[in-house]
Formats: sequence, structure tokens, C-alpha cells
Amino acid sequence: MLDDSPARRIDPQPETGALLEVNNIEVIYNHVILVLKGVSLSVPKGRITALLGGNGAGKTTTLKAISNLLHSERGEVTKGSILYKGRNVQDLDPSDMVKAGVIQVMEGRHCFEHLTVEENLLTGAYTRRDGAAAIAADLERVYDYFPRLRERRRSQAGYTSGGEQQMTAIGRALMSKPEMILLDEPSMGLAPQLVEQIFEIVRAVNEHEGVTFLLAEQNTNVALRYADAGYILESGRVVMEGSAQDLRENPDVKEFYLGMSDKGRKSFRDVRSYRRRKRWLS
Repeated sequence: MLDDSPARRIDPQPETGALLEVNNIEVIYNHVILVLKGVSLSVPKGRITALLGGNGAGKTTTLKAISNLLHSERGEVTKGSILYKGRNVQDLDPSDMVKAGVIQVMEGRHCFEHLTVEENLLTGAYTRRDGAAAIAADLERVYDYFPRLRERRRSQAGYTSGGEQQMTAIGRALMSKPEMILLDEPSMGLAPQLVEQIFEIVRAVNEHEGVTFLLAEQNTNVALRYADAGYILESGRVVMEGSAQDLRENPDVKEFYLGMSDKGRKSFRDVRSYRRRKRWLS
């Protein structure tokens, strides 16, 4: 069982100012199922922050709590607060969060399969009021980040590959001119080469456009290579946090999440055994 002790800190990087602050939130589904148990995190403006953990750890629920998408699944934040730019946003509609600059790219991509790739991208600009010329310019910018989408722009999205659909989903989010993107499991179901390509584009968008990312990811190895900082979730609680570099070098993270130890790579059976004796849960 998890104890109630605070998450273990590993000297996080100096922050440039928190764009998003999640303070000790609890989330309950169907009025009875406690999913998040006192989760707190801070996302600095202009950085990439990784939310790590296995399947069922609470990563997606955390993102949906931030974007206010819980009510559609009979979930609600029952304790704590969520601040975006210092403002409590828990009572906003999801559409209001989009207008405020927070966009969630859902797990599984969720493209409009009957529309073309370009039509999917343009749906991301639905709430914009800055004119057709500005939208066309941003569409070209998206194609510059995703040259493959330029080639497939007239193709029906449902007939594109998983990697192309993930690119479409991220490109659609960019078309809304977001300040922050909540990216849920971008590597899911993709070949390693495509995963690297997606994360390289995320880094480029972060560096060139100044978009802040909070990404939920099971692939700890790749996430910590591209993120600035990370939080590790276990059974709905943050159990460890710190800079990406310190998390990569931490022996517990190496052994449990990366399958490595001071003696080299461990077998899957050893890693499974380690799950039952993690030092941060003792």
C-alpha cells in the first residue's frame, strides 16, 4: 500500500514561472472511485514536463482534470485546485480552456476519420477569429513541422498510418495557437523511429513556438530525454519528481522504469520483482 508521505524530491530545475499549478487534487469517478490522491505538480512556462507512470497510474485522469474533460466520464475534482496563469480554472468549460490556450491531444489520436488530413487540421482553427490569411499561414507552418502531412493533405485521415494520425492530432492542436498542449501517450502504438520523430517535433515546437508541453508517457526512457522535468505517478499519487537529468540518473528510476542497474540491464522478471520493493514506497 502507498503511504501518505510526500513525494520524494530530486532537486528540480529552477523554474521560469509556473504556467500551470496543480495543488493537491483528488479525483473521484462515479462518486465512489478515488483515482487521484493528492496530486500536485507545477509546469513552468516554455518547458516540457513529463508525467510518467505505468498503465493505470492516473496520468490521463490528471490531464483530463486540467482540461476539464472529467465530467463526460462521471468524474470530478473533489479536493485541491488547478491554477492556469494564476487563475482557478476548475469551473471552466472545456471550450473555455481551449480559448484560454490549453489544448489536450487525447490518447489514441482521435482524428476525424471521414475528413481529409487538411480538413482535420483546419478544425483546430475553429475558435480563431484572426482571419483566413493568418490561418493559412499557420497551416503552412504546421506542414513545415510535419512534411509528411503536406504529402497526405488530401488523404482521408482514417486511411493514414498511426504515425500520420498522431502528427495530424498534434498539428490540429497547433492550429488553435495554443500556449500549452497536454499530450497524452504520444508514443502509443508507434514504431521506435516514429516515436523519435514525434518527440523531435515536440521539442522543435517548444523551442521555436514557445509552446509549453505537459506530456503523459509510459515510455520513460524517451520522455526523459526530451523533457526538462518529470513527475512519476503510482496508483494516483506523485511518488517522485525532479529534473529530467536527475531522474534519468536516479538508481530507483533506472532499475524500475528503465530496466537498468549498476550491474547492467536487468531481466523483465527482475524488474517485476522490484515493483514489490520500491524504496520510495517503503
